[in-house]
Amino acid sequence: MKKQHDFTQGPILPALLKFALPVLLALLLQAMYGAVDLQVVGRFGTAADISAVSTGSQIMQTITVVITGLAMGVTVLLGQKIGEGKPEEGGRAVGGGICLFSVVTLIVTVTMLLMAPRMSALMQAPADAFADTVVYVRICSAGAVFIVAYNILGSIFRGLGDSQMPLITVSIACVFNIAGDLLMVGGLGMGVAGAAIATVFAQAVSVLLSLLIIRCRQLPFTLTKQDIRFEKSVIRQILKLGIPVAFQDLLVSLSFLAIIAIANAMGTIASAGVGVAEKLCAFVMLVPSAYMQSMSAFVAQNVGAGREDRSQKALLCGIVSSLAAGLVMGWAAFFHGDLLAGLFAEDTAVIGAAWEYLKAYAIDCLLTSFLFCFVGYFNGHGQTVFVMVQGFVGALGVRMPVAFLMSRMSPGSLFHLGLSTPASTVVQILLCGVWFLRQNRQMSERLSAGDR
Repeated sequence: MKKQHDFTQGPILPALLKFALPVLLALLLQAMYGAVDLQVVGRFGTAADISAVSTGSQIMQTITVVITGLAMGVTVLLGQKIGEGKPEEGGRAVGGGICLFSVVTLIVTVTMLLMAPRMSALMQAPADAFADTVVYVRICSAGAVFIVAYNILGSIFRGLGDSQMPLITVSIACVFNIAGDLLMVGGLGMGVAGAAIATVFAQAVSVLLSLLIIRCRQLPFTLTKQDIRFEKSVIRQILKLGIPVAFQDLLVSLSFLAIIAIANAMGTIASAGVGVAEKLCAFVMLVPSAYMQSMSAFVAQNVGAGREDRSQKALLCGIVSSLAAGLVMGWAAFFHGDLLAGLFAEDTAVIGAAWEYLKAYAIDCLLTSFLFCFVGYFNGHGQTVFVMVQGFVGALGVRMPVAFLMSRMSPGSLFHLGLSTPASTVVQILLCGVWFLRQNRQMSERLSAGDR
């Protein structure tokens, strides 16, 4: 049964939307996956419990985005090989990725188990939430193998143009996580530890069941035991494509961790409010995030097939359709953020703090429609070094300095703190626009030279 799509032929917008919709649903479920922990703990716990889960989950999210970024190397390389019509080389890319991520799993597990207290301290977790933050991080770190497995599976199937398999994987995880949270946190009263255990168990079940489903699939590449080895050339290609994306994602995540640390220093209510808002932002940013992943796979196949015209048309289609959704999400975040925050907290002070922070994010809903599509486009081209550079400038050059300056204002305002995010996005969009024009000029010059 084949589920992969050939993006090098046919109408562009329907193909892009058909691929992006399962990605969107998968991201929605993944956001619910993390939000359920916070929602259940918010219903049965205290503000300190909410702070512990929000801070701990942000630490683990940082690890996850790095793994996802590194896995982009597999997505792009496999997509290009499929576009070039070289299934045997696609199998070597997958085999090399399996070996590479086995090592990554070991490093992540050991490092996070040892560094959990230090990471919690760096995040300035409030004193009454510090111990539970450490517990949450350590339990989730023990299940790092499942985080890595989920992401490598997703990267492989996105490279094939199959967005349905990652949807199935995260659907399984979401169901088991909700059931586990209700049992361990609501029923057994295990609090933060119960939320973390439910998360790990859900990831384990989803990965194991997904592997069983994969065995029934006919794949468009050949993978043999000989392909699963540390082949230097393959590993080098994956790392060349994936490391810049992983580093850029790490910087972005660290900049948001810095914002959370600033909010933590403002007190438990501000910490819990920003924690709730960040969970909501995971939903608010779903559409542009789905387009970023979809654009990478779509463009990678067309680059492999030499169809740059389709890549640029896909970029335009993605921006326009993503912007339409961004208008709706921005309106909801700015004018009805209190209703949204009320889904995850009952404390009126926490809800008010979350809404204040969300108003700044509403602006970013419009801007990310441009930025995320650009990033996906450049990733698909394998121009991950530029992606890293623009992310570096946005995170360290704009977002963190602006957040620090805003935190020094008196009286402190979470809205002003949140403005650091759209400020960085504006700068990154300008950088992407300049790079896009530069790329087009170089292509035109090469074509002119070829004609002569």
